[in-house]
Amino acid sequence: MKAFVLFQWSENRTPTRWLTAGLLALLPITAYADNPRDTLQVHGFLSQALVITDHNNFFGTSSENAGSLEYTELGLNASFRPHRKILVAAQVLSRRAGGETSDAEPTLDYGVIDYQMTSNPSRTLGVQVGRFKNPFGLYNQTRDVAFTRPSILLPQSIYFDRTRALGLAADGVNVYWEEHTSAGTLRFRSGLGQPQTGAELTRQLFNGRSSDVTTSEPSAIAQLLFEDSTGQWVAALSTATVNLETSLGGNDADFEFQPWIASLQYNAEHWNLTAEYALRQQALNGDNLPRTFDITGESWYVQYQRRFTPSWSGMVRFDRLINDTDDRTGQRYEQSGLGPAYSQFADDLTLGVQWMPTSRLMLAGEYHIVDGTGWLPTQDNPDARETRQHWNMLLFQLSLRF
Repeated sequence: MKAFVLFQWSENRTPTRWLTAGLLALLPITAYADNPRDTLQVHGFLSQALVITDHNNFFGTSSENAGSLEYTELGLNASFRPHRKILVAAQVLSRRAGGETSDAEPTLDYGVIDYQMTSNPSRTLGVQVGRFKNPFGLYNQTRDVAFTRPSILLPQSIYFDRTRALGLAADGVNVYWEEHTSAGTLRFRSGLGQPQTGAELTRQLFNGRSSDVTTSEPSAIAQLLFEDSTGQWVAALSTATVNLETSLGGNDADFEFQPWIASLQYNAEHWNLTAEYALRQQALNGDNLPRTFDITGESWYVQYQRRFTPSWSGMVRFDRLINDTDDRTGQRYEQSGLGPAYSQFADDLTLGVQWMPTSRLMLAGEYHIVDGTGWLPTQDNPDARETRQHWNMLLFQLSLRF
């Protein structure tokens, strides 16, 4: 995985990419010690957030009392090089985002054996075997580490937290290729493997109507990314094909999901502008299903970030989600008796600020003004009819790393 983050700045007055300790382990390292134990690296991170909403719930009962503290991320990773061309790396993650306490049980976030067949100043070619992070948009590979995110929550129209397991990682084979030229760097990554499912995904898909969700066959994902030689422009195109087996209304069904994401980012001296646009084709096939499910969803956001001082930065973002481009207002969905019309879309205006007094400590806060509940977690809001269309959310987060 060649993960990158493009929203921090260096002191030399140019935008720079930096990686958190949790992902440094997956970068190619040309140096190799005689003793593999000398290449061992161990890092970790911890984040705790407070979520407060006036209506609806997000990551726990956030609309009651003083809010919810049920948003916690704790990770520990290690890597070493038994050979100059081989990297072994893994990360264990404990994450709770609402739900039951048992949801925070540690799981393998990623675990790969990385073999680089070619590594020189002009070209890198390698393959990973194991559980790899999916190359999806600009932030998916680093989304679990708060220091790599431009905000406490990523744009929910593309980086869904309620179904994050589906797009987060896969068990299989991942290949990567980088070509360095005078114009810039071209990166290609592609993976074939079994996506993660589990109880959380079962609860969230189809408004909780599915009784089980499993992988039916390997899914594929690919990304082509170009970064110019100055580091100012980054453009990427990502796509995937996901196939799942589920049961809806007591009948077996096959769920097919194919997203396309176009990403563009411009980095200036003290600010950057990021935009991503996605189309999501979804189909549910089977006999005697209680409803048809063959739709195309649309998502996009525009995000502006600015560094005020070396330790302070701010962000403003508009994020839009449409579940069905043929039913943008959700009226047909409501008329079919499936739920409120506003559950089929969401417009989110976000204002955020981050303060990093040291390189190992970050405090962040952000405010969301939301119209619609299209990405609201089902587990926190089991009855969609009791939700509100217009709602607001305030988040605070403390993050540490070592």
